[in-house]
Amino acid sequence: MDTSSEPNAPDPTAEAALAAHEDGLLSSTTSGGIRPSQRTWSIGELARHFDVTTRTIRFYEQEGLLHPERRGQTRVYRDKDRVRLKLTLRGKRLGFSLAEIREVVDLYDAADGGGEKQLTRLLGILSDKREGLERQLHDLTTMQRELDDVESRAREALARLKTDD
Repeated sequence: MDTSSEPNAPDPTAEAALAAHEDGLLSSTTSGGIRPSQRTWSIGELARHFDVTTRTIRFYEQEGLLHPERRGQTRVYRDKDRVRLKLTLRGKRLGFSLAEIREVVDLYDAADGGGEKQLTRLLGILSDKREGLERQLHDLTTMQRELDDVESRAREALARLKTDD
């Protein structure tokens, strides 16, 4: 979810659609268009595929990020759930909070991956995240300089103590 001002920056909704296609979530129709596949997954299959625990998937469900169907006591995950899980895990890797991930994923669902209002809001969320990361980077750089200064003074003091002996 890179939002740099590069002219060729990836479109996050196109990226999600491409990810779905690459993962086999979409299949060709006879007319040459694309339709969602009818495949379903169990919680164990999704957990293995994404290298997460079933507890993680249940947690994301409790948080409203996933909405599997139920067949009795069994959760049945469809294409949309799998894409939502992939986007959720990508968001976590990028440092997004669950609330931010939910908003982004819900925006994706609201317009089936498009829509000016949804994309404008997504860009705002990404801009806010970038600003926060830039502040953190500045703070870390400042802390690193302070540590370097303290380390330098400690080394000088140690050297003076050794020469005084």
